[in-house]
Amino acid sequence: MGLATTPSSTLQRKSSYELDDFAVPTGREEEWRFTPLSRLKGLHDGTAAGSGAVSVAVDAAPEATVETVGREDERIGKAYVPADRVSAQAYAAFEKATVVTVPREAVASKPTVITFTGGGGTAYGHTVVRLEPMAEAVVVLDHRGSAVYADNVEFVVGDGATLKVVSLQDWADDAVHVSHHHAQLGKDATFRGFVVTLGGDVVRLSPSVSYTAPGGDADLTGLYFVDAGQHLEHRLLVDHSQPNCKSNVVYKGALQGDDAHAVWIGDVIIRVEAEGTDTYELNRNLLLTDGARADSVPNLEILTGEVAGAGHASASGRLDDEHIFYLQARGIPFDEARRLVIRGFFGQLIEKIEVEELRDRVMAKVEAELAG
Repeated sequence: MGLATTPSSTLQRKSSYELDDFAVPTGREEEWRFTPLSRLKGLHDGTAAGSGAVSVAVDAAPEATVETVGREDERIGKAYVPADRVSAQAYAAFEKATVVTVPREAVASKPTVITFTGGGGTAYGHTVVRLEPMAEAVVVLDHRGSAVYADNVEFVVGDGATLKVVSLQDWADDAVHVSHHHAQLGKDATFRGFVVTLGGDVVRLSPSVSYTAPGGDADLTGLYFVDAGQHLEHRLLVDHSQPNCKSNVVYKGALQGDDAHAVWIGDVIIRVEAEGTDTYELNRNLLLTDGARADSVPNLEILTGEVAGAGHASASGRLDDEHIFYLQARGIPFDEARRLVIRGFFGQLIEKIEVEELRDRVMAKVEAELAG
């Protein structure tokens, strides 16, 4: 397959299934200028041979079907076309894909958990989650172990369907993960995506959303905690191309330690035909120590004057001394006061996680980060 789309604005990049359509990034490109290319272990330049393995295990809801298919399966690549060289490399190199389908009008009785476990080396993957019209499901993507891993994930949400996804990056300290998650929403479809990024040496996630009919509603939430030397990057794109659709983005992160680096890019485009769009995006970063760095870049491009609402906000700063003082004045030691403030910073987001045991696991991980 050749070139599929071409850019029509500064917020749209070309998309193609063909690796050769993308030049090897040098770091001078806008989409790569924050990413430490030398730490990607060759994922960006074709030198990373797929010599390792990331196992995929699925604990599916009884209403869902799970298939392992080859590259020729017609459901692969229908919702998402690779948008950069690593994404195209992953598309060209994967051998087997996991396809999860929830049938029409089915309501999944439990979450479907897909566990990706790295066993070392370099690997490529592809996952497709399909909800047929009026279906409802919760899906968990749980990443763990050690690997150099690039993959693409397609979420196809049919008319009137509701999909809630939690993606947890709980990799070992040496892992490298570059991933694109794309949600395609049908008429009156609902998508709730929650990203938690804690582990790994370098993690770069690119969630994106597109609409195929009016009435789609997307909510993208993210939480990340960056330690010394870690690079955690989230690059979002919401492409409003249909009228009367909604999107809301809220990402929060905390950073501590020398050379802890967080990058958040939030791109929203409202096309001429997308009248009645209602969108907002927010990013907040908490710098807990000296030596940590957060880059936050919200971008909003509006090509029509007929919108219901559009806005963005971004801020990075230190703990509020008044909050700490208030707690200490009531006899709470500094370390405990600090922990309570940070827990409150994340608490409202964590409460949105649908799966109770996963919610408890994330909170425990945050507590462990603070203790460390």
